[in-house]
Amino acid sequence: MRPIPLWEMTEELSGVAMGRLKAHTVIRQGILVNVNTAEIIANVDVAIYKGRIAYVGEDASHTIGQETEIFDTHGLYLCPGFLDGHLHVESSMVGLTEFSKTVLCHGTTTIFMDPHEIANVLGVKGIKMMVEEGKNLPLKVFATIPSCVPAAAEFEDAGASIELDDIAEMLSWPQTAGLGEMMNYPGIIFGDCQSHRKVQITLKAGKPVTGHFASPSTGIDLQAYIASGCSSCHESTRKEEALAKMRLGMYAMLREGSAWQDVKQTVKAITEKRIDSRFAILVSDDTHPESLLARGHINYVMRRAIEEGLEPVKAIQMVTINPARYFNKEADLGSISPGKCADILVLKDLAGVEVDKVFANGKLVAQEGRLLLEPPAYKYPDWARSTVNIKHPLKPDDFNIEPPQGAQKDVVVKVIKAIESKAVTQSITARLDITETDVPASIAADIIKIACIERHKGTGTIGLGFVTGFALKGGAVASTVAHDSHNLLIIGTNNNDMALAANELAAAGGGMIVVRDGKVLALLKLPVAGLMSEQSIGQVADNIEKLTAAWQALGCTMKSPFMTMSLLSLPVIPQLRLTNRGLVDVDTFAFTDLFV
Repeated sequence: MRPIPLWEMTEELSGVAMGRLKAHTVIRQGILVNVNTAEIIANVDVAIYKGRIAYVGEDASHTIGQETEIFDTHGLYLCPGFLDGHLHVESSMVGLTEFSKTVLCHGTTTIFMDPHEIANVLGVKGIKMMVEEGKNLPLKVFATIPSCVPAAAEFEDAGASIELDDIAEMLSWPQTAGLGEMMNYPGIIFGDCQSHRKVQITLKAGKPVTGHFASPSTGIDLQAYIASGCSSCHESTRKEEALAKMRLGMYAMLREGSAWQDVKQTVKAITEKRIDSRFAILVSDDTHPESLLARGHINYVMRRAIEEGLEPVKAIQMVTINPARYFNKEADLGSISPGKCADILVLKDLAGVEVDKVFANGKLVAQEGRLLLEPPAYKYPDWARSTVNIKHPLKPDDFNIEPPQGAQKDVVVKVIKAIESKAVTQSITARLDITETDVPASIAADIIKIACIERHKGTGTIGLGFVTGFALKGGAVASTVAHDSHNLLIIGTNNNDMALAANELAAAGGGMIVVRDGKVLALLKLPVAGLMSEQSIGQVADNIEKLTAAWQALGCTMKSPFMTMSLLSLPVIPQLRLTNRGLVDVDTFAFTDLFV
């Protein structure tokens, strides 16, 4: 819900501060976490008028009138509402309204979402749909416009594409905060004209270009990427990467999501090097519903950083004033200061980031983990459903991997090695036995099949390969959540179950499924773009629990295996990926043969 612009109420706020007008709300005697100066100041009053802060000081008695609502917070901490500087709401598998109801209770009052998941399926219409949904929420919702849809058009087929003219139009929207993560970092550093034009029009519009430098390099290619105008990156997995970026004036977004848990290593750039943290931001990136309910949102990311030795005040700065400055929103957000929006948290404990009360635009919206203000429900249009379109029902033979001509008993193949809690994969080789018509999976060697099927336009294209790391002893799993083009992704130990999983999921309109021996063990339907449910987050989390149990029944013990699986088709993160068009060597940015 958009606040009243400051320029419309300068006289009123001045009048409240002077006592000529009376505040609507006064929060009294709190311990202020002053993110402007990194101080903790006791016995502070905050006066609020029409959703903005008018006064911050020792005594706001002169602003109190007969109708002023007073909150006594003696002994409790006051800090600005939390800002998540980079996330994909679609990863929560619920709509934006349901998502907001959960994260507000954990202290998140503003998000900067990159809706490139919905964009890959529904295009500009899908982005506009999410932006419209965000307009009437107590959560402030800004969008960074997807820069790479598809993520790599030369390697995959998405449901839509976002062109330069589309980006130019969306940059003019008031809810647009910048350009979404520029994933085509090879295009930037090697001078791809189209990639640079996207950066140029964003900079010309006066908005930041968020980055995605998915390389461990800290050398000249990083320098070239930053010099082009890409000013943040959430892909650091080591302290050396985060430190190099901050030293070069790039905002290092330190990520802790359901599967990508990088804070333990990246925060060392600050805790061990004792550097200024003004160029550091804590973000969630991708968080599943069960994680949101069990652990929290940005408050959990903060706790993890504090557990690793980060000072609590710095952690608070990294989710308040730092992202507000980065996105040029400091005039409204990021601190408890006169003139700012009254997005204020009351915390019981700093180190544990225990949220007691949440004020958004001066209204108490959550208390002790309970939402007090129910946002209006959002009805998704029919065109956002029925997005799974495969050419024909899949047969087991469609998953045959034909041995190369002249092969005798076995072949050497390239295998994608999935790594628990990491976005990157490794490219390895393995020797597998063959039949006349197929190279079957090897359960004993933990090498199973992977297939990626185009599901947007019914072209029938299928990419086939091998993956290791999931330890499946039987069955198959499938998902239409498959970054970033969100085609139909299947991994399995046998062709029959892979075909069953694909067909059942297509009939359900998308989602996630686990099957074994011709039976469905668990199914989560995600009818909105094949990415999101219209159920409550609690219901979705219950279904995720059933899916997790089904994964375990197949032999997998990996944490958040669906999240790890969902990145296996993303051809912009090293090393080896599979799209609907084939196997991609991300290091060389080229297709590669399956057989060695």
